[in-house]
Amino acid sequence: MPTPWPSGAGGRQASAKALLLTVFGEFVLPDGRPAWTSTLLHVLGGLGMEEKSARQALSRMAADGWISSERSGRRVRWALTRRGREFLAEGAERIYAFGRRRESWDGRWVVLITTVPESRRELRHQLRAGLSWAGFGSPVPGVWVSPHAAREAEAKQVVEGLGLELSAYSFNGPYAGIGSERTLVDQAWHLGELAAQYQGFLQEFAGLRPKPGDPVLLAQIRLVHAWRRFPRLDPELPLELLPPDWIGVRAANVFNDLHDTWRPAARTRWSELCTD
Repeated sequence: MPTPWPSGAGGRQASAKALLLTVFGEFVLPDGRPAWTSTLLHVLGGLGMEEKSARQALSRMAADGWISSERSGRRVRWALTRRGREFLAEGAERIYAFGRRRESWDGRWVVLITTVPESRRELRHQLRAGLSWAGFGSPVPGVWVSPHAAREAEAKQVVEGLGLELSAYSFNGPYAGIGSERTLVDQAWHLGELAAQYQGFLQEFAGLRPKPGDPVLLAQIRLVHAWRRFPRLDPELPLELLPPDWIGVRAANVFNDLHDTWRPAARTRWSELCTD
């Protein structure tokens, strides 16, 4: 029985659906050609997924409207729907741009105050997920902060989308004289835990040199799949607010270097599998 490939540090197992999204985003989206079922089963099998799980994941993605099937004789291939292309294109833009640059900081913060009753746990979860994806951290309950003042627009979209605009308030400006920004950052984002995640990523991939063919194709998928979680975990704080020699900078350099190095050989192998 194949062993499911763990998604990065912590030993969490990658689901077949999540891996398929990575494969479609990395290869099908830029290539523009549908992928044969046999190609997808071959790749997921190489990543340790059982065929049954892979087929079920394809069915779920089709039911969710991300992909559609088309038959060619006895064979079936899968294409991204318009919805799937838009979804993956948005994610790809954030994933591949993440960590490539850190703009200079003007010292301003955006502060959002909003509360959701404990009885509405699903709404609280949606609020946290939306604001975390926008790079906000919460130092104390009901308060969200970001050193990227321009992201107030994203926070507004989240709040209005959840119908919370009548109970939310925002402020924009520099840090004042009470307390310290370092303490605020530590309480809002728990950088020690994030650093451990980056360390796990580096231990898994730094120095890896896969051979041509399936090894480099599978390594590229593992690399992207492991990296895609960091835009949700890392708020990309200005360097002024980070510890010296922040490990996230090194991890981003390793990802970009490996992704650029492996991409030609990985896409060559993908093209071979798609034309069999």
